[in-house]
Amino acid sequence: MQLDINKVSDLVRETAEIEVMPRYQSLAAHEVREKELGDPVTVADEASEARLTRVLTDLLPGSCVVGEEGASADPALFDLLADPTPVWIIDPIDGTRNFAKGRPVFAVMLALVLKGKTLASWIYELPEGRMAVAEQGGGAWRDGTRLSAAKPPEEVAAMSGTLHASTWGQPEVSRSLERNRDKITQMKSLGCAGAEYVRLAAGEMDFSLFTKLMPWDHAPGALLYSEAGGIAKVLEGERYSPLMRKTQGLLMAADEETWETLRHTLFD
Repeated sequence: MQLDINKVSDLVRETAEIEVMPRYQSLAAHEVREKELGDPVTVADEASEARLTRVLTDLLPGSCVVGEEGASADPALFDLLADPTPVWIIDPIDGTRNFAKGRPVFAVMLALVLKGKTLASWIYELPEGRMAVAEQGGGAWRDGTRLSAAKPPEEVAAMSGTLHASTWGQPEVSRSLERNRDKITQMKSLGCAGAEYVRLAAGEMDFSLFTKLMPWDHAPGALLYSEAGGIAKVLEGERYSPLMRKTQGLLMAADEETWETLRHTLFD
């Protein structure tokens, strides 16, 4: 399967310029609603996903789409991820809450998946307009500069990163985090998974943990971080796959030894 990485990057940029940025800090009240309590969606999310769906399936005939807004309306779309057909996973605006409130930390995220494996990914950070891309076996890049995961400090207490324990997590996971979170240096969440994955891949954070696993939130970033040399595994010990949704959580760390150290520090 031939794919022009740069062409996809251009389509993501164009979509952001046409459907997202004109609405940034300009949304009317009726253009924001909640899909469920605490989960906002805007007209920009819907327009971005609709355009990306059209241009990406035109670019790769025979492919299909699992987008955040489409799958929220029709959960049966998740089943496409295991099919032998190429699948575009779309997060039309990652960090919708930030976007809706006019805060400058959000992104358009995209991944191309085949038979449950992520082949390539794009994270377009806005409003700065920085593009991070990764291709399986081809490294992780941001605006032409290769990204590399941080070399971890020797002491666990000196490791810094983010912990995201949502109501989706197992109760024992939340309890363990409450007991042990002071053993590491916790950074404030950016409210945008894509931005945090880029910072992981750029070596600006040592780790991150997420307990809510939706493929659009993690397929793009997990590949980016892995291609930067990091480790993305669920707490059960398996490498992350976009097929995974019901796990104890997804933990990112610079290498296997650091991953195990963090796993034991936070959950033993």
